[in-house]
Amino acid sequence: MTAATHSTFFPQVPETADAVLDGLDPEQREAATALNGPVCVLAGAGTGKTRAITHRIAYGVRAGILQPSSVLAVTFTNRAAGEMRGRLRQLGAGGVQARTFHSAALRQLQYFWPKAVGGQLPRLVERKVQLVAEAAARCRLRLDRNELRDVTGEIEWAKVTQTVPGDYPAAVAKSHREAPRDPAEIAQIYRMYEQLKQDRAVIDFEDVLLLTVGVLQDRHDIADQVRRQYQHFVVDEYQDVSPLQQRLLDLWLGDRDTLCVVGDASQTIYSFTGATPDHLLNFRTRHPNATVVKLVRDYRSTPQVVHLANGLLSQATGRAAEHRLELVSQRPAGPEPVYTEYGDEPAEAEGVARRIRDLIASGVSAGEIAVLYRINAQSEIYEQALADAGVPYLLRGAERFFERPEVREAVVALGGAARAGGNDSLLDDAVDLTSQVRAVLGTKGWTATAPAGSGAVRDRWESLAALVRLGEDYARAKPGATLSDLVTELREREAAQHAPTVEGVTLASLHAAKGLEWDAVFVVGLTEGMMPITYAKTDEQIEEERRLLYVGVTRARVHLGLSWSLSRSPGGRASRRPSRFLNGLRPGSGSRAGRSTAAGAAGVERGPAARKRTRRGPVLCRVCGKTLTEAGEMKLMRCEDCPSDMDEALYERLRDWRSHQARHLGMPPYVVFTDKTLMAIAEAVPSNGHELAVISGVGARKLDRFGTDVLAICAGEEPGGVEEEGS
Repeated sequence: MTAATHSTFFPQVPETADAVLDGLDPEQREAATALNGPVCVLAGAGTGKTRAITHRIAYGVRAGILQPSSVLAVTFTNRAAGEMRGRLRQLGAGGVQARTFHSAALRQLQYFWPKAVGGQLPRLVERKVQLVAEAAARCRLRLDRNELRDVTGEIEWAKVTQTVPGDYPAAVAKSHREAPRDPAEIAQIYRMYEQLKQDRAVIDFEDVLLLTVGVLQDRHDIADQVRRQYQHFVVDEYQDVSPLQQRLLDLWLGDRDTLCVVGDASQTIYSFTGATPDHLLNFRTRHPNATVVKLVRDYRSTPQVVHLANGLLSQATGRAAEHRLELVSQRPAGPEPVYTEYGDEPAEAEGVARRIRDLIASGVSAGEIAVLYRINAQSEIYEQALADAGVPYLLRGAERFFERPEVREAVVALGGAARAGGNDSLLDDAVDLTSQVRAVLGTKGWTATAPAGSGAVRDRWESLAALVRLGEDYARAKPGATLSDLVTELREREAAQHAPTVEGVTLASLHAAKGLEWDAVFVVGLTEGMMPITYAKTDEQIEEERRLLYVGVTRARVHLGLSWSLSRSPGGRASRRPSRFLNGLRPGSGSRAGRSTAAGAAGVERGPAARKRTRRGPVLCRVCGKTLTEAGEMKLMRCEDCPSDMDEALYERLRDWRSHQARHLGMPPYVVFTDKTLMAIAEAVPSNGHELAVISGVGARKLDRFGTDVLAICAGEEPGGVEEEGS
């Protein structure tokens, strides 16, 4: 056996059952050795719950208490099930079944269907959207692609909550759910959808659970056979089980109590899919003799991150809050979380990109950094900021902004309108670029007012609204720009964001970040209306938004940044307020202000475009002395309409050089330097690296890469030191 075999990639299998327990903390060991009767493990974020339950199963198997083939461990994702199987193999318990609820149910259904019903199991429809579309058409209801996705989601929710079509409208009203269409219409489509499935002898994903429940209820002989096979059950992420999954679990168990559940009510963030923490919270009521173990030692995050996470939950209300776990960090002290206020969204994105670039320069891997936001439509501005900063990135759980179908359609429509020009009647009443963009995107689903509720329709609107805002910002930055100019800008951005990356900063929604962790996490856009989201109305919905932020915070191991902006665009009215969830946590915001860990108190920083006074004082125009608030003006250090002392010839030489560099590097010109940065250079005419570095938009990275050339051009020389002809 080579030395490499003993590496972390090939860990040695513990020699004895007792060796399986080595390295567990006292609470993990208590969970691992509690093999009799019902067991409930309440495991906080980062406390090693997967380690505890896999060692529990392995210890039982290695000690001869559990037979591997008699154990069924269920979780919610194939990734989690695969990780569990891998760990069990490493611990010498490779024969244990670890599956998702659907995978375990489908396996049983395929095996018992011939005996219970006869013939082969009906074909499984993996994508039900087409069938839903046909059902809607049969009902004479027209749904666009996004409404189809939303109505399909409503049918899935109804089925996992065991709601039949006739009861759907009442169930929606009772749950305060925002239906994407009239509930009576959705009930009609739902009924027709079920009829079409029956006519064509097909089943969907939810039917797998429903049919397995039906077989086990109706055929006691089959239920007994399953119970003889599986004697012991382990359920991970128990706070996320739906009523239908709980019903199936009860049928698997029968009258036995050989069940171990693991969960954390404070991480319930999927109630819109039918998940409910009630089963976890009621576990001790249903099983009065249950062994309850609490895991609160956090091995993931520093004391500073854990302190903030605990502070978030300390203000929560409701049943889940009553069972919250107070985490205790087991890691050395780290930096305090950084709260940063920016004047506008572009400044926030640029500021986060700058911090990320600094972290990477300090040695943090790009793959160990994440930017988390509430909705996917927020990604575009961070994609752009990271591309401008030369930082590679990847998106998780969503297409890149310019790859989204609605964005592709919108850009094509804008391009068509630009080519048609005055011949397009759509633009007859559009007097400027902004109104032209609104007119074109209005045909694609954009409206001045956001649609109510969440779902695909809202997601589509958010994407189109992001394009409208981008058009407004472009028109403001470039007076006189045409629709063709904007389309060119969009194409350049699209090209820059398609650059291939091997490893990059993760951009993800807070929901998509569940179950993951990074060394550094930036949670952005933390304003009222976004966190909590504007359509969270009830107390329960508000508390789920708080838990969503908690999940985001607890993804960070060491570095944590939380930020918000006071307005949407540069020069906009600073009317936004930081998220209520930060009250009492960020300094100066409430009764908890001043509390801190032993490492010291965190501070609220001000981003470069913030309207509020910073320690460095306001940024003043170097011509008239007026306070500057817009990012472009602050970059130039003067008002837009103040006279410029820019060297026009130098500016043109810089633009020519930039075009050559962009072609050589295969990137849009603005990624090298933006127009505003070139104007600032042509006005300042720096003579050394220090003078060039202080110009906004240059920075250390671009100084190293382009500084020699730029200084040569400013000195009247050719890049590379060759004298310029005619100088």
